Amino acid sequence: MLIVVFQVRAFPPSSRNSAGDPELGVLLWQRALDPEAGTWSLPGGTLRNDEDLTTSARRQLAEKVDVREVAHLEQLSVYSDPHRVPGERTVASTYLGLVPITSDPQLPSDTSWHPVSHLPEMSFDHGRMVENARARLAAKLSYTNIAYGLAPAEFSMSTLREIYCAALGYQVDATNLQRVLARRGVLTATGNTAPPGPSGGRPPALYRFTESRLRVTDEFAALRPPT
Repeated sequence: MLIVVFQVRAFPPSSRNSAGDPELGVLLWQRALDPEAGTWSLPGGTLRNDEDLTTSARRQLAEKVDVREVAHLEQLSVYSDPHRVPGERTVASTYLGLVPITSDPQLPSDTSWHPVSHLPEMSFDHGRMVENARARLAAKLSYTNIAYGLAPAEFSMSTLREIYCAALGYQVDATNLQRVLARRGVLTATGNTAPPGPSGGRPPALYRFTESRLRVTDEFAALRPPT
């Protein structure tokens, strides 16, 4: 059982992201023992006899990396290559977990968030698992309301745009995004406003996702990077 946990986070500015814009991060822990000591792994562990896969995934996150606020969790793929790890054959079932941007779990010292765009040296086939989970998330952002798993309870459209840009890996126009999501009935205006920014101006309106469970909103839709 391995879980790919994503969260949109602010990482220190780097050569890849000199502005320090929010990026999609993945939760990893560093192996202390062989095989592949020093590499970075996805959180997870062994399925107990008395639990199903989803229950196991939530337990592993809570017990091992103290992540309890998982807004969305879904099964991804099964990895069954006989040689995927050394020693006894191990079949891995992977899950996608999404944590809201406002959550700040207290992680163990050997665990940290890493930008998906610049992964460290990964253990075994865990890098491929992260890539596959990122592709699944990007696809579902086009035709479902899955962004509720990354967003706070209330948000401005500029915040939601940042979340979409980070998760998709390219720029999204806030006006077009609002138009598309409003047409699909995904967003609800809360009637509240955010505090004005340092330069003043009109306080931005706040929205929330109409539903906090996965729903297909347009099965034929596809968000694409700007040309």
